[in-house]
Amino acid sequence: MNKQNNSIPISDSQSSDYHIPVLLKEATEGLHIKSDGVYVDCTFGGGGHSKAILEKLGENGKLVAFDQDITAQKNLPTDKRLLFIPQNFKHLQRFLKLHQLQQVDGILVDLGVSSYQFNEAARGFSTRFDAAMDMRMDQRQILTAADIIKNFTEQQLHKMFEQYGEVTNSKTLAKTIVQQRAVTTITTINEFKQAVHGVVKGNPQKYFAQVFQALRIEVNDELGALKDLLTQSLNVLKPGAYIAIIAFHSLEDRIVKNFFKTGSFGEEKGDDVYGIKPEAPFIIITKKPVLPTAEEQKLNSRSRSAKLRIAQKAMAV
Repeated sequence: MNKQNNSIPISDSQSSDYHIPVLLKEATEGLHIKSDGVYVDCTFGGGGHSKAILEKLGENGKLVAFDQDITAQKNLPTDKRLLFIPQNFKHLQRFLKLHQLQQVDGILVDLGVSSYQFNEAARGFSTRFDAAMDMRMDQRQILTAADIIKNFTEQQLHKMFEQYGEVTNSKTLAKTIVQQRAVTTITTINEFKQAVHGVVKGNPQKYFAQVFQALRIEVNDELGALKDLLTQSLNVLKPGAYIAIIAFHSLEDRIVKNFFKTGSFGEEKGDDVYGIKPEAPFIIITKKPVLPTAEEQKLNSRSRSAKLRIAQKAMAV
């Protein structure tokens, strides 16, 4: 029988202020949690997913939680089974080794930005407030969104907005930024909006949401970190262990889908010259991504774009 009374629950007000866990039941059940297993929550945030994992673990189980945002630490429960690592999950393997953990029974990743980060004006994630163009998940890093606006070339800006934000007039936007920064300061959200207001297409709220998404992904190297994590998962997961990843952006989801299928970041590999396909590193559990129910989408509007994919590490890898 699992002993669960050594975990102090996160209060409803605390977790809701920070982040409502998306696809909670589907993701945690997909890990097939063993009471004495070792699991990793790569994005602790408000602690919702971690709390659900701890409830399934016995007294000999262990949960390692990563979060690069220092504010997440205020949500930590007092639980001897929980080890918190205040780092980006791209350092997964390194910190597991530092704590004498070579392999784990499961990994959970929620790639969404927390409600707390969006609602904290000073962080610069939301278009609703005027604040410095920051957008750093990890306040210890140097690069900010303002630095990108100031220093990226027109070509770099064009590529970023096109790929990460799917901004329809990304080329025009990039050109406008370069022209405007030569004659005015662009360090705050309102200064940025004013500088580019003449090229905004369609619904301004949606337009700036796409632009800010691109900046946030670039500032935090979100796709690079995801690729690092996936690559390391092949070494970190025990054979037969599960990995569950919740993505919110088509680029993230495509990266996860291709890696689960082929162990690489391109499209599916064709047969080599001998007509033999390389052995797949994962058994794909979710042939199609799991989507939030209509009820969950109604309760949490930010869950609407969520896609959960689950895979099991092949026994032979």
